[in-house]
Amino acid sequence: MALDTKKSSAELTFEEFKAQVLKDYRVVFASRKMSVVGRKEVLNGRAKFGIFGDGKELAQVALAKMYKNGDWRSGYYRDQTLMLAAGLLEYEEFFAQLYGDNTLENNRVSNGRMMNNHFGTRFSSSDVHTNNFVDAPNTSADVSCT
Repeated sequence: MALDTKKSSAELTFEEFKAQVLKDYRVVFASRKMSVVGRKEVLNGRAKFGIFGDGKELAQVALAKMYKNGDWRSGYYRDQTLMLAAGLLEYEEFFAQLYGDNTLENNRVSNGRMMNNHFGTRFSSSDVHTNNFVDAPNTSADVSCT
C-alpha cells in the first residue's frame, strides 16, 4: 500500500493522478471504517481498549506523501492512516493489536508489547540483526510499553 512517490505531480498523467487520488481515497475510507468498527468493538467489550484516528485521515495521507526512506518520526497514537498510507501497517495488523494478539506474524508493529494504536517500526529483525534505517521510513512509538 506504499505511495508512488517516484514522479512529481507535474510529471503525472491524468490517469496516473486519478489512480493516485483513488488509492488515497481508499486509504482514507478504510481508515475511517477501521475507527468505527474498532470503537464498536471496544464499546461492546470484545476489545479492551482503543483510541482511533478518525478525523485526521486527509492530513495523514498528505504527510505520508512527504515521508521518505530514512526519515524518522515520533509516533502519535492516532496515526493509523499515516501508517496505512506509508505501507507500514496492514488492516489485519490494526485489528490484531486491538485484540491483543502478541504473535509477530499478526502484530509486527508491537508484537503485543505496546498500548493499542501506538505505532512503531521494528528496530531489529527476527534474527536479532539491526534493520537498515536508511532503506525505509522509521517510526519511534510513544512511550507506552505494557
